[in-house]
Amino acid sequence: MRTVAGDQKAKAKKEQVKGKAKEVVGRAVGNEQMEAEGRAGQSKGDARQAKEKAKDTFKH
Repeated sequence: MRTVAGDQKAKAKKEQVKGKAKEVVGRAVGNEQMEAEGRAGQSKGDARQAKEKAKDTFKH
């Protein structure tokens, strides 16, 4: 059974992984913009994960 919270947590993890990959590739090829976009993607994933953790805290 899938839950909305579970979907959001998965989406957060996906954003973090995608951002990290983009950052690493950007750094490897010397593309500062791609590297910055990767860091931004990771931050977005981190924020989503923090929000979900906070919601879990208040549920229990």
